[in-house]
Amino acid sequence: MILFCVYLLLYGGFVFLNAFAPSTMETLPFAGVNLAILYGFGLIIAALILALIYGHICRSTDDANSEEVQS
Repeated sequence: MILFCVYLLLYGGFVFLNAFAPSTMETLPFAGVNLAILYGFGLIIAALILALIYGHICRSTDDANSEEVQS
């Protein structure tokens, strides 16, 4: 749930900016690409990173459980 809340905050920020400050999303902070595109790609990358973290946490838990069963 913690990872979900992290992503929910990131996505909520994206939606909030689009709804209440669309001119902010039109700014060109890097290489002529607007903030909306950069933020969108950031959300995709964040989702992948959070998925990797989740997989690592699950794998660590499974390894610990299998060691308890073998003992």
